[in-house]
Amino acid sequence: MSRAEPFGARLRRAMDTRGPLCVGIDPHASLLSAWGLGDDVAGLERFARTTVEALADRVAVLKPQSAFFERFGSRGVAVLERTVADARAAGALVLTDAKRGDIGSTMAAYAATYLDAGSPLFSDAVTLSPYLGFGSLRPALDLAAANGAGVFVLALTSNLEGAEVQRATAPDGRTLAQVVLDHIAAENAGAEPLGPVGAVVGATLGDTGADLDVNGPLLAPGIGAQGATPADLPAVFGAAVDRVVPSVSRGILRHGPGKGQLREAAERLRDEVRAAVDHRNEGFR
Repeated sequence: MSRAEPFGARLRRAMDTRGPLCVGIDPHASLLSAWGLGDDVAGLERFARTTVEALADRVAVLKPQSAFFERFGSRGVAVLERTVADARAAGALVLTDAKRGDIGSTMAAYAATYLDAGSPLFSDAVTLSPYLGFGSLRPALDLAAANGAGVFVLALTSNLEGAEVQRATAPDGRTLAQVVLDHIAAENAGAEPLGPVGAVVGATLGDTGADLDVNGPLLAPGIGAQGATPADLPAVFGAAVDRVVPSVSRGILRHGPGKGQLREAAERLRDEVRAAVDHRNEGFR
């Protein structure tokens, strides 16, 4: 059996051909209402299906937020399964935003849920929390590599509360965020064009003071509703800006439920990102 193409290579190609953008699928109750949908499984399914039909054939990454599906129980998870499968079938890479993190057999079970090719929730990548120790993520790192999938590890998040943990210092003087980033860089060493382990770094943070050269993708939430703009990306990410995947949810989803309006919003933001980073990376097209 041939080994699956590495996630980093697939993501780089998707960003180069479709543009550097990740669109979240976040069916908040307020968004369901704004779309004229009920806060129920039928509304959830309509919302997710519309977003996939509008965007999965044109954006690089779609990122369903698992919590907004899980709140409807098993029927909501069934909608998530269909959303993941349909988006992947249409050509988008799917990053399931689950932020899982645990130890031992429990971490292995989380890994199997999202990163085993035989799972109904198999995704191109999943978000993980490293704050039980980066080594606790080993089952997910290994299974992702075996199946050509990726992971995005929380490093410097856009929420204010994150600083009390992420900016704390380790015994060697590094911040805990930098410890995580250094682990990610070690996992990605030697990979081309991108490693399979990404870092989550908020676009709202300004100059992070961190070394973001992890040889992997950088998922950047915070554009739109949280206040950051594409023009902020070069200042936050510096020389690593060509590896940034800006993540936007409400800033695009609020233009629904019309599919045309969703497409126009996504394409406009993609073009703004390209314009913001092109002057720093002339080869980034």
